[in-house]
Amino acid sequence: MSRFVKPWGGETGRPSSEVTNWCGMVPRFKRSVLVLLLLILCVGCDQLTKDAAHQYLAFQPPHSWFHDTIRLQYAENTGAFLSFGGGFSERARVLLFQVFPALCLLVLTMVLVVQPIPSTTVVAWSLVLSGGLGNLADRVLNDGRVIDFMNLGIGSLRTGIFNVA
Repeated sequence: MSRFVKPWGGETGRPSSEVTNWCGMVPRFKRSVLVLLLLILCVGCDQLTKDAAHQYLAFQPPHSWFHDTIRLQYAENTGAFLSFGGGFSERARVLLFQVFPALCLLVLTMVLVVQPIPSTTVVAWSLVLSGGLGNLADRVLNDGRVIDFMNLGIGSLRTGIFNVA
């Protein structure tokens, strides 16, 4: 047998057993536990860092290190990434940034738990799910706002302000 295996074997269009085993398929119960543990850890860390940012950075000037490469500054964002949609009506923001993401996160959770997928994919999508849940929790508990506090850059080239999620 060849050392390299084609991902999709034969005429059936199904993955070969070697590829399936290499990807590390996880049984449903273990996959559910893995998703739950990652959600608890990641959303917990996200919320703890946002609480610390609110406690120590709100109403303070930005703190910077390494010639302003890393900057911590408190911001509350009513929009999405880079404040997109921050000027939308409250109803539109609730639909776009709370209801729609909640439905997407529910579907993603079901796919992660029900579908047989490789463990690396489970971990990757669980991290995405954690970020979404952390920001959704912020919006629900913080009057539609997400707490952001990190900014990276070199000179005038900077990222937007973001959070752990």
